[in-house]
Amino acid sequence: MKNNILGISLMGMALAMPVATASAQGTVEDYNRAYDVRRQFVADSVFHWVRSSAWCDSSHVLHYQISTPQGKKFVSYDADKDELKTYDSQQAMEKALGIKPRPVNKPRFGRRHVRHWMEVDEEKDAYPVLSPDGKMEAYIEGYNVVIHEAGKPYTEAKRILTQDGTIGCYYSNRIQWSPDSKHIFVCKRVPVEKRYVYYVESSPADQLQPILHKQEYAKPGDAVPQHFPVIIDVASGKKVEADKQLIENQYALEWMQWTPDSKEVTMEYNQRGHHLYQMLAMDAETGKLRTVVEERANTFVNYLRLWRQFIKDGKQLLWLSERDNWNHLYLYDVQKAKVIRQITKGEWFVRGIQRVDEEKGEIYFSACGMNKNEDPYLVHYYKIGMDGKNLVALTPEEGNHSVQYTYDYRYLLDTYSKVDVAPVTVLRDAQTGKLVKTMETADISTLKKHGWQTPEVFVAKGRDGKTDMWGIIQRPSNFNPNKKYPVIEYIYSGPGDAYTPKSFMPYNRYTTSLVELGFIVVQLDAMGTSYRGKKFEEVCYKNLKDAGFPDRELWIKAAAKKYPYMDIDNVGIYGCSAGGQESTTAVLLHGDFYKAAYSACGCHDNRMDKIWWNEQWMSWPIDSSYQVVNALEKANKDFELVVIPGAHHTMGELYGEHKRYDFFVKNMLGVNPPKWNQVNSK
Repeated sequence: MKNNILGISLMGMALAMPVATASAQGTVEDYNRAYDVRRQFVADSVFHWVRSSAWCDSSHVLHYQISTPQGKKFVSYDADKDELKTYDSQQAMEKALGIKPRPVNKPRFGRRHVRHWMEVDEEKDAYPVLSPDGKMEAYIEGYNVVIHEAGKPYTEAKRILTQDGTIGCYYSNRIQWSPDSKHIFVCKRVPVEKRYVYYVESSPADQLQPILHKQEYAKPGDAVPQHFPVIIDVASGKKVEADKQLIENQYALEWMQWTPDSKEVTMEYNQRGHHLYQMLAMDAETGKLRTVVEERANTFVNYLRLWRQFIKDGKQLLWLSERDNWNHLYLYDVQKAKVIRQITKGEWFVRGIQRVDEEKGEIYFSACGMNKNEDPYLVHYYKIGMDGKNLVALTPEEGNHSVQYTYDYRYLLDTYSKVDVAPVTVLRDAQTGKLVKTMETADISTLKKHGWQTPEVFVAKGRDGKTDMWGIIQRPSNFNPNKKYPVIEYIYSGPGDAYTPKSFMPYNRYTTSLVELGFIVVQLDAMGTSYRGKKFEEVCYKNLKDAGFPDRELWIKAAAKKYPYMDIDNVGIYGCSAGGQESTTAVLLHGDFYKAAYSACGCHDNRMDKIWWNEQWMSWPIDSSYQVVNALEKANKDFELVVIPGAHHTMGELYGEHKRYDFFVKNMLGVNPPKWNQVNSK
């Protein structure tokens, strides 16, 4: 296992005469301070910051941990009795609350196979599935469906229901009985040849010789398994099959479940290319498919963002969709396959559903962007009626909120903060949002004594001249506004999320130490990322190389205009994974602005990367791309390639971090980095 790091500098001889004050940076003292802040800017230096919080099961008693000037304290609070207790140890608190001690972790010996998330289950293993009435079991034998009487030996009292299963089109072991035990739903599965990647663990910790690893790894354009639904009448053996043309060219067919009345099976069909996504219902008697919900897009349907929940005994469906450009909740009539109403609406984004209370007709959810006078990425929590009325803001204060509800949604524990505002933890009434008690307010005075600099939230217009781009500016602890500082951007702009920190953090492992070497480090979410509306994100469609760079350049230039100490002629960039691809793209396609790039684990040819991520944004069939190292060598370009044995999919871990420091000090400050044995990096 190796971590690949690519370093590219386009600055050339211009580095021979760096700006006058920059050469004072990049010293041994700066390096040691960069490593020291990892030990100084820690959570334990923030007093009264609630951590490890939880509600005791089926109670209104919460517990949490805080740091104080006197050391760690453990706190419990009974919301019903308004009774707060403090303990000197976790063990004492757990004993008082009746919490069972955590089991002691026993040492493990030898290597264990951990199933990789890209391994596809072939659905062949035979295991019995019991019918709801407990009378029969169904399983796969010889590629076909077999049933037998529960409790009797498997060698007798069995009946073969199908005989057309073959090695190339067999019945899946994912058998589902209808609630009335009269029918079985199962799929015929057409397997495909699997692709594997191989890599060498050159320096294993537990043996001398290298180890060759084999990993299942489907890539864009590879064939994927196909599933064809079948419903079998158990009594008669009659089976009905779905029309294959209605579900052809599947990327996936999943989320199968019977309706409570046993009349239909619903399933979700994701067509290859991600332009069409449907919830379908299959009739148990005829096999006919009908469409319940349909999502279409000329760009992509972000299927990983979809959420669904049946209510009213399967007669209605709650569905989350971006169809109006924003992520919102819809209520469907399942039988009529029509929207009853859009429950949430507006230019804001539903981030998650925490609870559906059918009895009260209420939905608890989180969202961002509803408050127009604050950062649109800040998450708040809400409650709304299924009729779309009576919206209640449960966490009204400005900040990025994280909430834990009691088991019965009587109370909620709310911790909120911003990157530039210390955390506050409060107890609220979960029905009204009314403040019950302020539990803790964090104290960051010790952090500031160590020189901690508050990150600045900065906003500037993007490429369209009207949309705000939100980011942060981070400065060193010995910041001097009379100096000139090279600017380095940390980038991760992979679509599907937003990445700039929104909550308070004393130490950002990607940025905090780097600034101490004499840089200004910035991070922002530009077009092509999430939570600002689908059109904002669709910039990435078949265009991952865009990575928001037109917005990023404008944002950095706007910051440098406000702060002249930011050297706009000396800008670098770094990132990992998709960020590694993007940082390399910065110097290759925007070399007039970005002068140096550090790229870790970059997927520089999207045809070589994992299937799901690349087909989601680049669609299917695949088109041409490039392999960057090969291309750089053929073009006779100067670059550095570092391979780190044993490292994982990271920025390069400790060794790579030091290489990153040296790379930017050399190429942007124009000074030779100190020798490694002079730096206290441990």
